[in-house]
Amino acid sequence: MQSKAEAMIPAIIAAEIGCRADQVVAAIALVDEGATIPFIARYRKEVTGGLDDTQLRKLDERLTYLRDFAKRRDGVLKAIADQGKLTTEIADRIAKAATKAELDDIHAPFRTKIKTRAQTAIENGLLPLADAIMADLKADPETLADPYIGEKVADRKAALDGARDILSERFASHPDTPAKIRSAVKPTARLRAKVVEGKQKDGEKFADYFDHTEALAKAPGHRVLAMLRGAEAGVLTFDVEIDEQAAIDARSLIASDNGVANAGGFVTKVVDWSWRVKFANRMISEMTSEARERAEAEAITVFVTNMKALLLAAPAGMKTTMGLDPGIRTGVKVAVVDATGKLLETETIYPFAPRNDIRGSLAALSSLVRRHGVELISIGNGTAGRETDALVGELLKNLTGNRPTKVVVSEAGASVYSASELAAREFPGLDVSLRGAVSIARRLQDPLAELVKIDPKSIGVGQYQHDVDQTRLAKALSGAVEDAVNAVGVDLNTASPALLSYVAGVGPSLADSIVRYRDANGVFNSRADLAKVPRLGDKAFAQCAGFLRVNGGIEPLDASAVHPEAYEVARRIVKACGRDLRQIMGDEKSLKGVRPEQFISAEFGLPTVRDIIEELKKPGRDPRPEFKTATLTEGVNEIRDLRTGMKLEGTVTNVTAFGAFVDIGVHQDGLVHVSQLSDDFVNDPSKVVKAGQIVKVTVTSVDLNAKRIGLSMKSNPEIGDTRGQRGAQAKDRPAQRQMSSSPSKGGNAANGALAAALAKAMNR
Repeated sequence: MQSKAEAMIPAIIAAEIGCRADQVVAAIALVDEGATIPFIARYRKEVTGGLDDTQLRKLDERLTYLRDFAKRRDGVLKAIADQGKLTTEIADRIAKAATKAELDDIHAPFRTKIKTRAQTAIENGLLPLADAIMADLKADPETLADPYIGEKVADRKAALDGARDILSERFASHPDTPAKIRSAVKPTARLRAKVVEGKQKDGEKFADYFDHTEALAKAPGHRVLAMLRGAEAGVLTFDVEIDEQAAIDARSLIASDNGVANAGGFVTKVVDWSWRVKFANRMISEMTSEARERAEAEAITVFVTNMKALLLAAPAGMKTTMGLDPGIRTGVKVAVVDATGKLLETETIYPFAPRNDIRGSLAALSSLVRRHGVELISIGNGTAGRETDALVGELLKNLTGNRPTKVVVSEAGASVYSASELAAREFPGLDVSLRGAVSIARRLQDPLAELVKIDPKSIGVGQYQHDVDQTRLAKALSGAVEDAVNAVGVDLNTASPALLSYVAGVGPSLADSIVRYRDANGVFNSRADLAKVPRLGDKAFAQCAGFLRVNGGIEPLDASAVHPEAYEVARRIVKACGRDLRQIMGDEKSLKGVRPEQFISAEFGLPTVRDIIEELKKPGRDPRPEFKTATLTEGVNEIRDLRTGMKLEGTVTNVTAFGAFVDIGVHQDGLVHVSQLSDDFVNDPSKVVKAGQIVKVTVTSVDLNAKRIGLSMKSNPEIGDTRGQRGAQAKDRPAQRQMSSSPSKGGNAANGALAAALAKAMNR
């Protein structure tokens, strides 16, 4: 039987995600049945009233929390009832408690406590003294204390200290006081960070927090995490400071709630003691925890938003691609893959010091391009990335006929993939160093298919990802990858086990089973063939079938996002158009006059019918944008090449709460502060830019020593503005250092011989 606490959950979640309670009830029922979020969002719109994947992810997260909270609430209720102390008033207060802190406040007086100073004082016979002081607030406490001096109580001071301990514990146990004090102190509390003496040099990256104070309620999450990281590194002290007036108000609340507002002398000192010993530290601890939790939630949201954008970046498509993993002393690793991602050939070239084999390197690359008909060249952006880009530029100038298109891509996570068990299974005989070049090539062809093979935390698109709750982060990232994979759909006959594992209802074990079946029996001719895969039952089929595509199979609808359960509806729509299914799929004109209302049934409502019609118009449509590349400015290879006022094109590598980082090809990402993202006011950068987006920027400031680049996307930015962007950036500098996914890794190692050899070609 559902408890009263559990019954309240749908209304709470509905208010938080902006929908009706009945929608939440329906979604919860589906989740409890084992339905996945992508399946519910796509194929159960009638049931949930159209809740999208973002709302459903939030619902799922809050459902877990609130159910745990409901169990805790019921546990407190039972614990108090078992003591025979549960009253209607207490039960009502428990029912209304909205946070764990409020629940703890109610439960505190009824908990079995370890031996406290107050209990010791009671054992020493001082409870009557405490009661006597409270009974007559005008009486002299010292006189009242005299009768209690004896073997266990040495003198008046010991007697009054014991009475103080008893009364302060009594004051702290008042059920209403903690909530009132929170309301009094939180609005004006401040965060304070200071440098630990002697750590100035070691902690230079935290310099902006060496003496920093700001309002707790308004402190952005990235700054909170920066200060906490500084504290954990032993560079900073981190404290929450309670405003002096708020502390005075808190003391008044303690006195008022306990009926001693007009008391003086000894009782006033007890109130002060209660505040300092029982409440102040508790409030500081609570506010510190809340600040961290809020900051972590913000960081995880940023990470998930960036991760989705990167996964849903435009694919270059099925083209023969050469991947280059740049390196200096160890050489540039080269891998050529065909249009399906199959490895064709590898090579290692040494254009940089100490070998300086530019001519041999160009000859090797030219031979590979001609031999395999390379259409795309994917260049990693790490150490020597720009030098390698220049080398490829020279290569392309010397090629005749159709020239490949070169693109610089993020190589974040490529080395992690190279050393992974998955990479070892894919390329058991290939050197680890060459696997990274394969990954770089494939991630240009299809970012989603390749990036799912890498631990999301290694892709470098979050802020302070190693400082947040790792379990919560992993769940959020897994959800982001799952949503991205299912939004695009997966080719059942070409997908890797890593990609298949994120399909709704599949998972790693079934993904391996699907691939083993495919390897043993050949391609799938229809979705129905999935029934032959060992351990893939009806429930898993229902969840995954709509997201798996079979192109060129015996059933045309298998190449679309129409779920097999709705094939009959699709055929009715096609029949009404008087055309063959294969003829009408992709023919928007033939479907233009179709009225969805005519095909509604008890099982399939208007949202599903509309989705089916859209799929028939564009079967298997890819929601990802058209592939485009940033045009990097020739001659701008290092941060020292930048000049304020330059107009450049770049790729957004990371979006944070305070702005966006953009790769403009100089080994160090520039920061477009939130104040410089648009001519209009922007409060959420993720609504303006996304990771992977191509943007035009103006260089507004360059700091060679700190390796900081200020950029603007405004139509008429102020160059060198110290009041706007640079001033706004100041407190974000530690975060900027942590967030930049393209640090200055290869700029200072630029090879002189290569630079000299290529400069002439680049400046022709």
